[in-house]
Amino acid sequence: MPANAPTSDPAHRRSALVDAALRLGLLALLLYACGRIIFPFAGILLWSVILAVMLNPLHHRLAARLGNRWSALLIGLVSVAMILVPMVTVVTSLGSSIFSLVWSWQNHGLTVPPPPPWLADLPMVGQKLTETWALVATNTPAALAKYGQMLSGPAASLMSFAGGLAVGELSFVLSFAIAAVLIAYGTSAAEFASRLLERVTGSTARGAMLVTLTAATIRGVAVGVVGVATIQALLLGVGFFAIGLPAAGLLTLVTLLLAIVQVPALLLTLPVMAYVFATEATTSAIIFAVWTLFAGLSDNILKPLMLGRGLEAPMPVILIGVIGGMLVDGLLGLFVGPVVLAVGYVLLNEWLRQPPGRPQIEGPAP
Repeated sequence: MPANAPTSDPAHRRSALVDAALRLGLLALLLYACGRIIFPFAGILLWSVILAVMLNPLHHRLAARLGNRWSALLIGLVSVAMILVPMVTVVTSLGSSIFSLVWSWQNHGLTVPPPPPWLADLPMVGQKLTETWALVATNTPAALAKYGQMLSGPAASLMSFAGGLAVGELSFVLSFAIAAVLIAYGTSAAEFASRLLERVTGSTARGAMLVTLTAATIRGVAVGVVGVATIQALLLGVGFFAIGLPAAGLLTLVTLLLAIVQVPALLLTLPVMAYVFATEATTSAIIFAVWTLFAGLSDNILKPLMLGRGLEAPMPVILIGVIGGMLVDGLLGLFVGPVVLAVGYVLLNEWLRQPPGRPQIEGPAP
């Protein structure tokens, strides 16, 4: 009888199918159980991985002098301290502004100036906008009775967003702490990622190349786009808070959004400077204008220093990542979204460049 005769036996084939089904079922159950545990922290873990990849070069330089554990601990403590103070200031101001606006509207304490004369001259909508504005400015209770039902949804969304800011702030601090742990085990994590991609692609060289490409993209977008935007927004925010602008936290957040999508910050700061000149003393307004112009143009200095360290992604990809990330994960998604989408875009492009039907990169001979 041939050696492979038992494999053609129907009973043996059924047993093999049952064994394969059991393995797949147990694997699916294990993945489901792990997913349920990890899913609530998915955004925080993603941001932690991004931070760990971004800070890993600094860790290597410090580890040569301080050792692996002490370097990771120092990076974690300094990062938490540096992010906590400005984050608490901006988030507290933003939340306070939103709560104050909603409370004033609901309690008829909102003061609105009369509509400007040019508003009525706008074609088609000018007259209607002027009437609505005048009603809000002169008779807030009547405006609330007329439009309150329409505005209840946006008001509830604003309150929910303000409440979520505290959660986002805590997520940021926790992400830096987790990133410090990941940095300490960076070598093991990189080896695991290489083995995983090697198993997926079937090539050792291909897996190592994809790990390198992913790390370069993360650093390029996280440092060159999000990092530059954060520094610029913080510089402008210092001026907003120092001059005592109302809603300084909201202005800082809007500046960050504009900077991430590469819109010049001067589009926002020029009207702000005009408001400051109209309401503040001349000396203070001049100092504020000089600082704001410097901070608004600082990206021209920072980008050549930081953007060249990684790969660029098209601005539409960054814009979609910012908007989608913020809709999905709030404040944390504002930073995670563009990085994750850029990595996906770069890896998809790399896959499309490979000729179809051929091995992508040959691994070493066994």
